[in-house]
Amino acid sequence: MAQQVYQGATLQCTFGAAPSTLTVIPSPTSVVDTGGLFAATIMDHKPMANIAPFGLCAAPTNPVVITATAAKSGTFTPMPCMPATPAPWTPGSPVVTIGGKPALNNHCKLLCQWSGVISITYPGGMKVTVP
Repeated sequence: MAQQVYQGATLQCTFGAAPSTLTVIPSPTSVVDTGGLFAATIMDHKPMANIAPFGLCAAPTNPVVITATAAKSGTFTPMPCMPATPAPWTPGSPVVTIGGKPALNNHCKLLCQWSGVISITYPGGMKVTVP
C-alpha cells in the first residue's frame, strides 16, 4: 500500500549526488494539516519552491554539465543541481484528493527535464495509507 507524503519528505534523483527534501506550500483551499505536517499533492513539483537541489548533477543531458565537461577537455564534470521539473508527479493517488488535486504518495515519480527520475525515499510524518 502507498503512504501519504508530507512536508519534509526525503527525495532522491537518479543523477543527484545527495538527497533532497520536499517543501509543501499550504494554500487556503488545500491545507490538510496532519499533526502539524502538511500533506503533499502531485502539484508540489516546482523547482526550488517544492523541490530543493540534489547536490551535484551528473545528468549527461544537462547543458551545464555538458558545458563544464567540454571546458575540461571531455573529462566528465558534474555541476550543481538546479531541478527542472515542469510536470507534476505521477501518477498520484487515484482516489484521494487534497483541494481537488490527487494526493502525493510514496510510489509517485517526478521527472527532471535532464533525464533524472526523482523518487520518494521517506514520505515524512506518520504513516497514513492512501489507495
